Amino acid sequence: MTKTILHIDASARRTGSATRDLSDRIVRHLGAGRIIRRDLATPLPLLTEDWIAANFTPADQRDAVQRDQLTLSDELVQEIQHADTLVIGLPIYNFSVPAAFKAWIDLVARVGVTFAYTEDGLKGLLDGKRAVLAVASGGTAVGSEADFATNYAKHVLSFIGIHDVDVIAADQMAIDAEESVKNAHRAVSELAA
Repeated sequence: MTKTILHIDASARRTGSATRDLSDRIVRHLGAGRIIRRDLATPLPLLTEDWIAANFTPADQRDAVQRDQLTLSDELVQEIQHADTLVIGLPIYNFSVPAAFKAWIDLVARVGVTFAYTEDGLKGLLDGKRAVLAVASGGTAVGSEADFATNYAKHVLSFIGIHDVDVIAADQMAIDAEESVKNAHRAVSELAA
């Protein structure tokens, strides 16, 4: 079976981005028969009242305008569905995820599509996938009390059914960039393919 990787970059920086470099390294290390690319530096639209109305209208009752409202969201969900592994370049901006990544989350977290409410509670519908977060920060230590990005991203992925999540961090780059990058590269080399 050919492995498919969904490679998402959330950095606003197209050049000189630690997370882009790290996510590229991870994708090369993991190897793939197919790579789906999603660059969030090209902004996704924010949710609107019309989008929400379309999303909560049963699929068989949506009109053409409502179906059009959900076209991009459907495409983003299909990218995840077609992937075995998600590699997400995720910088920490002001202690949290970039707004572009939050916009992606809002478009893919859809009741009845990527998660469901059941008698037994919440159930993610995208089981059997793996994610690798390539996280970088200037001063925030990944996993620290000030890191609202990493745990949030892991929680959201779990929410939609992706529980197997690795974190490769080049954190606190403003303190010692060389050591941080060296540690991240070593972690990539130790990552199970």
